[in-house]
Amino acid sequence: MTDPAVATAAPDQITYMDTAAGTRVGLDYKRRLVDALDLRPGQVTVDLGCGPGTDLARLADAVGPDGSVFGIDHEPRMVAEATRRFADRPNVSVRTGDLHDLPLADASVDRARVDRVLQHVSTPERALAEARRVLRPGGLLGMAEPDWDTLAVADEDVKTSRRFARFSAGRVRNATIGRQLVRLATDVGFLIRSVEPVAVMFRDFGTADQILGLRRNSARAVQAGELTEADVQAWLHRLETGPVLANFTFYLVTVEA
Repeated sequence: MTDPAVATAAPDQITYMDTAAGTRVGLDYKRRLVDALDLRPGQVTVDLGCGPGTDLARLADAVGPDGSVFGIDHEPRMVAEATRRFADRPNVSVRTGDLHDLPLADASVDRARVDRVLQHVSTPERALAEARRVLRPGGLLGMAEPDWDTLAVADEDVKTSRRFARFSAGRVRNATIGRQLVRLATDVGFLIRSVEPVAVMFRDFGTADQILGLRRNSARAVQAGELTEADVQAWLHRLETGPVLANFTFYLVTVEA
């Protein structure tokens, strides 16, 4: 029998971020988000919640040696890893900072991006207000956030799939942030440039398990009394033997300061 502590253990965050970024859907939406920012050589750009620096290279390449890229994250481990990865890139600087109180001057940035971070912050509207503060007039912010309330896993046991989705969404601080981006950004004074819903779909068990935590979150749901062990084992067995179809909606929103 699998040790419950192992079954429910959270994945290493650096590995998780790099893995998600390398999936087909990850590569696609990240490219689209950068394209929407219309980055130009010489611009100053900031990655809000940069993690281990997964996306800093793409930004640095776009602004060129005459531009500057700042990565900001509140976790020392992430800052250390991103700093290590970009030690040889003089136009990349990584700083420790809180999205609610950015270590940047007013109107000092041309472009900003935030990717799967607002779902976790305590006050998304304050983080957005800070992003607007540091952007120059006409500067762009690109946001990519999920709506976990739309998560669906196809299986004959619809009840277990629904309970798994509801339980998983309940573990995220701002589970419906994707659908809230337009309202929140408008409230702090941004102009909406574009809104694009993206269907994030997984067709193989391994990737779906890595990104959605099929085993991990279903084990947690059993511990919490939301699902039964028997239902989960049968559900996971059917998913592992396929076919698999799991999806949720992701929102790409670009706004102007």
